[in-house]
Amino acid sequence: MSTEPTRERRDQSGLLDRHLAFVEALRGAGLSVSLAEDLDALLALGAVRWDDRETVRDAFAATMVKKQAQRVTFDALFDVYFPAMVGDGVAREGAPDAEGDQGAVRDNATALLDFRERLGEVLEAAQLDPAEMRRMAAEMVGRFGSMPGRGPGLSSWSAYTALQRVSPQELVDQIMQALMAAGADEDDARRQANRRIGAFAATVEDDARRRIAEEKGPEHIADVAIRPSIDKLAFMSARRVDLDEMRKEIFPLARRLATRLAKEQHSRHARTAPLDFRRTVRASIATGGVPITTHHRPKRPHRTDLVVLTDISGSVANFSQFTLLFVFALREVFQSMRAFTFIDHVHEVTDHFRPGADPADVMADLAASASHAALWGRTNYGRAFAKFNENFADALTPKTTLLILGDARSNYSDLHEDALRQLAGSVKRSFWLNPEHQRNWGTGDSAAPTYADIVPMIECRNLTQLSEFVHDLAW
Repeated sequence: MSTEPTRERRDQSGLLDRHLAFVEALRGAGLSVSLAEDLDALLALGAVRWDDRETVRDAFAATMVKKQAQRVTFDALFDVYFPAMVGDGVAREGAPDAEGDQGAVRDNATALLDFRERLGEVLEAAQLDPAEMRRMAAEMVGRFGSMPGRGPGLSSWSAYTALQRVSPQELVDQIMQALMAAGADEDDARRQANRRIGAFAATVEDDARRRIAEEKGPEHIADVAIRPSIDKLAFMSARRVDLDEMRKEIFPLARRLATRLAKEQHSRHARTAPLDFRRTVRASIATGGVPITTHHRPKRPHRTDLVVLTDISGSVANFSQFTLLFVFALREVFQSMRAFTFIDHVHEVTDHFRPGADPADVMADLAASASHAALWGRTNYGRAFAKFNENFADALTPKTTLLILGDARSNYSDLHEDALRQLAGSVKRSFWLNPEHQRNWGTGDSAAPTYADIVPMIECRNLTQLSEFVHDLAW
């Protein structure tokens, strides 16, 4: 009796299990994939050829990725659950090792020099070949990233070890010379060389994840090695490349939120504004005197005055700068806005947020302003609140919303709760956004519980939570 139908059913079952695990991993990383989108993905996969991996990737992405900011996380998980290769399948066939054996993997000085020379040739090419980059990355991890015999729970592969051994960054000058010979100027050649090395390093990391997923299962990688999508990534753990992605997302996110607020405010005002009796009766003539459509008098939308007071010390600098940038991107939602920064001394930075200013320049100005906000060099919330009362009390009115940004870690200094009560008592309402997880409030030098008794404190660790808060704030 033939076993082909049984094998086919087993293959289909395994593929379905892999698909379901992939969907769960996406949800765990912050992508909201609904049951309907899950079914749409299966229908889309039934309409494409499975021998083209990129087409399969695009079919998944088209049905399950809602925001461009989520694409990086999606691609990383797709590569883990549907790898382009397995094992050492792309090791350079026919390449002799240092001892003359064909296809053997050896990590020694001669093999290292040979690999670095071939890598330089690939990265110098006029046009990079993605397939060749993946083959070189797989060979590099296989030769120089192997860590056999490690203890239980530890991986046998390390991208960090491979990158340290090969040091591709040492090829920058070599790549620059090739690009300049092809007509690029020095600055452009350097930028291109660094981008190429960065792209190759990312490919090496992808291959190490692929090998670890084979060894320990893709769920292990999804849990410990895949970073959440950029809108779910915690400000406090963002890397430089993550900050660049966040900066790109800030203004599109603000525009979407502003549009949403405008629609919601228009709808709300239409429901609550006073009835325009004359216009309603006149319109009813067209329907035989039945007032099917009601008309209302225009109601001027309420917009709040906003004052932002933010800690810009090193521990929360990323959070504070991005929150300020995001809030000011929404300045048309508010009547007026003023911004102040502090470490232990208060400094106004409202003028940095000029209409049309480049976000990168604004971020640089905010970073430079840290020198004005530090007198003693250590975060002191109590002193900052007292100095704000002393120097900028006129910024607060009964129509103002006060927004405080910071982790409430005050280096065990005097908290001056009376000064904060005075600030909160001068305004219509006040909020405190804290980038730390709530479970850490009150640990060490955190004064979060004390200050939370005076001003409502809200956990705000990523762009999604920030967007939700500003939506509520605008009302």
